Order: sequence, then C-alpha cells, then structure tokens
Amino acid sequence: MSLSNPEYSQSSILRPIEIRPDHKQIKGSLPALTLTAIGVVFGDIGTSPLYALKACFNPEHGIPFSQEAVFGVISMVFWAFIIVVSLKYVLFVMRANNHGEGGILALMAMALRTAPGGSKRALSIMMLGVFGACMFYGDAIITPAISVLSAVEGMEIVSTDFKEYVLPLTILILLTLFIIQKNGSTVIGFLFGPIMVIWFLVLGIMGVYNIIDNSSILAAVNPMFAIDFLIEHTLQGLIIMGAVSLVLTGTEALYADMGHFGIRPIQCAWFFIAMPCLLMNYFGQGAMLLNRPDSITNPFFLMVPETFTVGLVLLATIATVIASQAVISGTYSMTSQAILLGFVPRMKVTHTSDKRIGQIYVPFINWMLLILIIAVVLIFQQSSDLAAAYGIAVTTTMLITTCLAAVVMKVVWKWNPFIVTLIITAFLTIDSAFFAANLLKIMQGGWLSLTIGAICFVLLMTWYQGRKLLRDKAIKSGIQLESFMSALLQNEPVRVDGNAVFLTAHVDYVPVAMLHNLKHNQVLHKRVVFLKVSIWDVPRIKKEDRLNLKDMGDGIYLVRAIYGFKETPNIKGILKLLESEHKIYCDLLETSFFLSKDTIIPSSIRGMAPWRETLFTWMYQNASQSSDFFQIPANRVVELGTKIEI
Repeated sequence: MSLSNPEYSQSSILRPIEIRPDHKQIKGSLPALTLTAIGVVFGDIGTSPLYALKACFNPEHGIPFSQEAVFGVISMVFWAFIIVVSLKYVLFVMRANNHGEGGILALMAMALRTAPGGSKRALSIMMLGVFGACMFYGDAIITPAISVLSAVEGMEIVSTDFKEYVLPLTILILLTLFIIQKNGSTVIGFLFGPIMVIWFLVLGIMGVYNIIDNSSILAAVNPMFAIDFLIEHTLQGLIIMGAVSLVLTGTEALYADMGHFGIRPIQCAWFFIAMPCLLMNYFGQGAMLLNRPDSITNPFFLMVPETFTVGLVLLATIATVIASQAVISGTYSMTSQAILLGFVPRMKVTHTSDKRIGQIYVPFINWMLLILIIAVVLIFQQSSDLAAAYGIAVTTTMLITTCLAAVVMKVVWKWNPFIVTLIITAFLTIDSAFFAANLLKIMQGGWLSLTIGAICFVLLMTWYQGRKLLRDKAIKSGIQLESFMSALLQNEPVRVDGNAVFLTAHVDYVPVAMLHNLKHNQVLHKRVVFLKVSIWDVPRIKKEDRLNLKDMGDGIYLVRAIYGFKETPNIKGILKLLESEHKIYCDLLETSFFLSKDTIIPSSIRGMAPWRETLFTWMYQNASQSSDFFQIPANRVVELGTKIEI
C-alpha cells in the first residue's frame, strides 16, 4: 500500500472511476457537538494553565520578577491566543481541510496534489508533512507526562510531606490510563464534555476571583506591554517567549480533530467557552502575582484558598487524564493513517467500538508510549524541567502547518499571491519567533522532542522508500497479468473447486504467490480473484465507488478495492460488496487467500544506504502479517515465500 493520487494512480487495465469522497455526516445539534468537542479537542490546551505561567517566570531565565515582567508576559499570552489560535488556526487553517478532515497528514495530502508524482517538490512536501507528524509523536509522549505530573504536584501546596509521593502517584495514574486503553473510550467519552465544561468554568471563576483583587492587569491587552518587554529584555525575553508557547499546546488538536465535529462546533467552543475561560485564568494568575509575588512557586494552585486546594488537585488530575486520553487517541489515529498511507509498517489495529469507526486501539503504540512516558517522568521528575522539552514539539508542528497551508492557499485555492504572502508572512513571523525561542532550550530538554522526531522521521521515510524500492523492483521484473492469463487459459491447468483470492501489490502484474502456486501445485481454482487494495489521499470513499472490477473471463476477475486514509480495509466487507454489487459469490469457508511472504535481503547494489537497508529489512520482517491487518481468518491463508534483494 502506498500514498496514491487519483490523478495518476489508475491502472491501464482497470477503468478509471470518478472519485467522490464520502463526506462523513456529522450528526447532532450544534450545542451537543460543541459540548462533545470541548471534551475531546480542548483537553490539552485547557490544562496548560497548570504549568505555562510557572514556566514563564522560572528563575533560570534570568529576568528579575517585576510588575513590568508580569504585564509583558500576560500581554504575550493574550496576543498568542488572538493571533496564533484564533486567527491562524480557527479562522484560516481550518479552512484547509481535506474533504472535512484536518491534521497535518490531511494537509500534506492536499498539498501533494499540487505537485507531479515523484517530483522534487512532491518529495519536499511529503518530507515536511511526515516530519510534522513525527513531532506530533514527541508531543504525545510529553503531554501525558507534563500534564499529570503538574496536576499531582499540586499536592505539595497542601503539605510538603506529599512531595515524595508525586512521582509514584504520577506513574500509577499513567499505568492505569494505558492499561484501560484496550477497553476503548466509548463510556468515558460521554463524561469528557461535561467534566471539561466544569473545568473551564472553574478556570474562569478562579481568574475572575483574582482579577477583582487587582483589575489593573486587564491593561495587558495592550500589545505595547509585550513589545516593550521584548525590547528591554532581548535574549531573556526570547527565552520567556519560548515558555509562553506552552499556552498554545494542543492548538494542533483544534485542526486535527475537525473531522470528528466539523468547523462550527470547534469555533463556537473556542470563542465562547475555552478562550474566555483560559484568558480569565491567565489574567487572574497575573493579578495574583502582582499582589503576591511569592506565589510564583505554583501560581495555579495558589489562586484558590487552601480549603479548595485538594478538590482542585482532584479536578486538575481528572482534566489532565482527559487531556492525555485525547492525545493518546490522536496517536492511534495518526498511526493508522500513516500505515494506510505507506509510512509505517502494518500493525495490529483493534476497533473498540462497533458504532464509531474512529475508535481504535493499537497495542504496540500503546505500550511503547507508556514505556517512553514513564521514562520521561523519571528523567525530568518535575513539570518545570519538562516544559523546555515541550515547546519545541508544538512550535515545529505549527511552523510546518503554516508552510503547507501556504501551498494550499496559493495553488489549490488560487488566492491572490499578494494576499497569501501577506497572511503567511505574518503567521511565519510569529511561528518563527516561537520556534527560535524554543531552540534556545535545546540543552535544557528540547533535545528530547527533536530526538524523538528525528528517530520517527528516519523510520517513516526508510519504510516509505524501502516499499518504493520493492514496488519498483516488482514492476521491473514483473510479468504482465493480462497477457499471462491469456496464454495460461489457452493451455489451461487443472481447475479445482473453490475460490482463490490473490492479494497483489500492482494490478498490471502477476502476483508472485500465483506463480509459486502454479509452479508447485499446478492447479487453478474455478474462481480466481486478483485483489489490489488501494489507499488514496482522500479521507473516505463512497460505498458505490469502493470496487472497480474487470471480468477477464473463465471465472477470473481483477478487482481494485479503494479506501480513503481514514478507513480500514476489511476483506469480509470486500467479499460482501462483490456479492451484492457484482453477483460474485465467494463463501469465506470455500475461499483460500494466497499471500506472498517476502524475505528481504540487503544488498550493496543501488538502493538506500546499507544501514537503512538493514533497518528496513528488520522493520519488514517484524511488520504485522497481511492476513492479520486485513482481518483474514488464519485457517484460510496460504503464504508462499520468495527472496528479494534491495
């Protein structure tokens, strides 16, 4: 399977069909969808008040605490929300959706349509999108660690005796969270919305409570406070700007989860609930710092009287678990998309809901995330230390999103080049400033995100290029299917009862499994189906466009099953469509599925670097079996192997 474009992926054998993406009907009233979106989409950005301002005033930044510093930082927070979240993402970037789907891979797929397949421009767009997706994996590792850790640290406000229990309790909560992932999030999902609404209302009330004590903080809406602060403290101001970027954590989720709820519910949730409550809380923290500078040790939990601290810690812990759940589920979805687009080896993907196709569980990713997250907690031990690692993952993804959006605006939407340049320049200036600010924190923890992103990038691109080498080699040494079958039927081998389905990587060439079957068994089934599963760069394909069939005569059929990158191929579903649409009956108990089991041998001949060939070979041999991925019953599978040099 590979990333395919409908414009140039048609086979010479199969009749091209008109691609009509299956737009998912988002059911529910606007208030109901808005409530649900609050629970799923805004968990990450909604828990940033726990640690963002504390990180901004970290003594290691070298700026003396002062009233001017408080006004400058709060002003930067306010305008970051206005420019980056509200203007860039909610009003502009969310317009760049791939048939209703958002996220960096969907944006990459849109941008790829503007470039000829195989061109340097297409490769550049692909590498940019893939690296952005890889940084999301870094975000997925750091978010649960910093969120849960910062919430549990609130216990230290109650009593310093609790300090020794912070790490064990954090790890216990994370273990519990990942252990229950296999059960799915259907039940707990219904609770996300109401709980997060309560959380946001509490944030707002906390903010108003403290603003009343010092309403002068409201003057920070004036951008001159931020500008003057940055001018006065040039280098240190840039460092603090990196900490301010923590208030933007989870912004990419507004875009990535758009396909689940639609644009309007997310916009309503942001403008009417999330943003007002978050801003009130940040301004409230600023007001408290003006009155009580000593509260900088943990400004969030010190906003409330000590009587309410324990309850706030419990609510914050629940909110951070929800925020973690959202990013974990997003990682499953991202991995599933990457598998179907050909960037990640096949893995076992379990559907946890019969009603909601988007709810999946990927065991390998689940346990790998858990191991890495616990390792991060043990290495950094404090949320303030972990904050340095967080910002660079967020700002890198934001910067890449802006670059890909520029391509879409100019080439796909055909906007006026002057308007595009004006908008993108403004966004790139802000994104680049945040990115540069976080680069200064590489040695303090930023190396973690970059390392995770770089390792993931090498793995994904090695898999993609290795698969491409295999396809090119198969085409170069392949036998034309149409001419081969014509010659074979003229001197027909023994036909046996039953159905044979040969999974093929290319509809124009004879599957290796069939050549081996003819060579060793010297028989041909009475009904033969050559099946190619194609994944195209649209989210979904309408049911009536799913199959494309060619009758080659004598009970032999060539079938292409087309899926979008948000769908999961299923053999049983394909067989049902063959029966209902084309009257081809393939009883599962009378059907054998023939698959090629290739053994990859690294070679010194043209291809990838030797170490990458070895890496690809290891990934290929450890990938999930095609029979598992396509959900083919194990007792109906026949695997025939061959050796391939790359």
